[in-house]
Amino acid sequence: MIQGWKKKTLKEVCEKITDGTHQTPKYFDDGIIFLSSKNVASGKIDWDNIKYIDEKQHHEMHKRVAPKVNDILLAKNGTTGVAAMVDRDIVFDIYVSLAHIRVLDEISPNFMLYFINSPAAKKQFHKRLKGIGVPNLHLKEIREVEILYPKSLPEQKRIVAILDKAFAAIAKAKANAERNLKNAKELFESYLQGVFENKGEGWEEKKLGEVCHVKGGKRLPKGHKLTSEDTGLPYIRARDLKQETVLVEQTLFLKPETQNLIKNYTVKAGDVYITIVGVNIGDVGTIPAKMAGANLTENAAKIIIKNSISNIYLVKWLTSETSRRNIIRATMAAAQGKLALTRIKDLPIFYPPPEIQEEILTKINNLSFETKKLETIYQQKIDDLKELKKSVLQKAFEGQL
Repeated sequence: MIQGWKKKTLKEVCEKITDGTHQTPKYFDDGIIFLSSKNVASGKIDWDNIKYIDEKQHHEMHKRVAPKVNDILLAKNGTTGVAAMVDRDIVFDIYVSLAHIRVLDEISPNFMLYFINSPAAKKQFHKRLKGIGVPNLHLKEIREVEILYPKSLPEQKRIVAILDKAFAAIAKAKANAERNLKNAKELFESYLQGVFENKGEGWEEKKLGEVCHVKGGKRLPKGHKLTSEDTGLPYIRARDLKQETVLVEQTLFLKPETQNLIKNYTVKAGDVYITIVGVNIGDVGTIPAKMAGANLTENAAKIIIKNSISNIYLVKWLTSETSRRNIIRATMAAAQGKLALTRIKDLPIFYPPPEIQEEILTKINNLSFETKKLETIYQQKIDDLKELKKSVLQKAFEGQL
């Protein structure tokens, strides 16, 4: 035990540890603010993306929980173990996914908040998670979590002041790294856009269907399922296709009898794919050699070039800002948000002679290499700052500050 510190459970140092309503409320366009665990996911309360309930529901919920300034809200369902402090004097209600914590006078609310978000607390939360699938922290388990803290309130406040200062510096450094990361990505996008906007002599403009064959994939026959067993007959789903990346490691496979029914829908190495439905609609890339001979889902299409256009050039064109705008317009024109094959064929494409395409791709690849180096550096800085934050918190609750 650290000299001058003591250990207690949260139930011993808190006036209240309860949760919000267990009933799913009826929402309204305005009224009383209603928060859930989604509103504390960042470690601060998100007051912008909120829902509303009416006075009648509020009256019943407030009998159970009436949060006030300096109370702590802890996510106990889904994104568990993240806490935020009520930082404004406002009336609101909470859902069951949030635990409501109000500390007694012997603990500083800010000290408690830092503890709950520390590795020391998260380790205990993790051991107490219940349920299969969506993780869940029960109130009983939260109440049994142990906190080590200085007996002296001034000492608690001294530690909080140190953490505030350290975290402010970390936040500033992280914001700078994130801004540099964003700038690096935008530099590449700006160059890519400039390539296609500053067309020279010899460039042609045509519809994609004039220079490429566009063919859709095939839905699995009714009653046929995929297997994780490697049958040598891979099936590419829309979720496996990302922007310029095929997630080979999550591939599922067809059974031989299914393959015989859809064998005319295979892809070759170098074929260009484009997703036509789903959240990643319009993502494009090329099929890697490892996936040659795979069958393609009906939620994507393959684009086979029949003219003097590089498949890599086509991918770069389709990922350019100009082309992305055309893809979005083509998607929005459909009633159900689907990129129809006919609309893919109607997409415009600008392209130069083959030798100019090679020059462009060389420049793009060189810049992409340098950009990715910068992205790696800045992402590592961001990751290091996150670890530093954890380390500082760890030291705080080991009495090392």
